[in-house]
Amino acid sequence: MASPSSKGKAIAEGSTSQSQPQSPPNPPALSRYESQKKRDWNTFCQYLRNQQPPVHISQCGSNHILDFLQYLDQFGKTKVHVHGCVFFGQVEPEGQCNCPLKQAWGSLDALIGRLRAAYEENGGLPERNPFAGGGIRVFLREVRDSQAKARGVPYKKRKKKKRNPMKSSHDAGDGTTGTSSSNLPS
Repeated sequence: MASPSSKGKAIAEGSTSQSQPQSPPNPPALSRYESQKKRDWNTFCQYLRNQQPPVHISQCGSNHILDFLQYLDQFGKTKVHVHGCVFFGQVEPEGQCNCPLKQAWGSLDALIGRLRAAYEENGGLPERNPFAGGGIRVFLREVRDSQAKARGVPYKKRKKKKRNPMKSSHDAGDGTTGTSSSNLPS
């Protein structure tokens, strides 16, 4: 019989005579974005499988994607006022109405971005990516514009801030570079 110290040494050296089977190492945890992308991809693929007849991802086109986006509206939480509503165009309506709840434009835009990336990560060719098609971009633009009008707030694209090439972000303006006098001894 082996002594406890030699048994520990045998395990440490990789002996398999009396050791337990080793489980594979845990994969690194996915980021929030990667988890959401995986969940969105699985949801979209399940949606395609539930179609009559089922649709394989290789046969997926923009019409399937547009149907999926409209299907998601039933789970939306954004009130979108219709043209006949008394609150149409008001930024902060004072009462309740029966206008539908829909997916917000920003949510749909982010979803398409994640699905576009997931398509290519799952073997799809970039030049055949249905999530990158013009019909999808037109649909998202129309949703953005209609939701902005319904709220009475026009959509304004954010302009990128111009960087001043003469002044680095590390320059303090007093001749020192990259250090802050607040935390360093003088």
